[in-house]
Amino acid sequence: MVEASAAHLLAAVGQVIAVTSCDDLLMRVLDDCGCQVIVNEHAAEGMGSSIAAGIVASMDDSTTTHANPAGWIIALGDMPYVQQTTIATVCQQLTAGCDIVVPMHLGQRGHPVGFARQYGRPLSELQGDSGARTVIDAALTRDPSRIFYFNTDDRGVLADIDVPADMR
Repeated sequence: MVEASAAHLLAAVGQVIAVTSCDDLLMRVLDDCGCQVIVNEHAAEGMGSSIAAGIVASMDDSTTTHANPAGWIIALGDMPYVQQTTIATVCQQLTAGCDIVVPMHLGQRGHPVGFARQYGRPLSELQGDSGARTVIDAALTRDPSRIFYFNTDDRGVLADIDVPADMR
């Protein structure tokens, strides 16, 4: 599952920072896929902690050589069905100057989500399990026009794998 997710991301954007807990097998798989692996010592605190760890690592020139100047694409390792073209669209819209880029399928917000560089600080300060939703919600409150939504037929933007029955 994580190999497919990483492969789609790498093919679309070229560099992936994978944030994980200290799991030797998972770290080896991600490294073998070509990801830069970052261990989040606070992973048990939730998704926000992992996003923050990845953002901080991407801003550290000593660990990252090819940080995307347009921003970040936050994707989940348990979403292997997201199509490479969807990820590429998120990347293209970020590069074109969008602040936040969100794929939509059947009227629902999906993943991955792109964030322009100006969101580095709030992303690096995330905590808990709400992930980047708090950053999106704050942007919606301030200026909804800063968020670019695009419709996609890619069902993968909503499909995460939580249990074996979710595999298709």
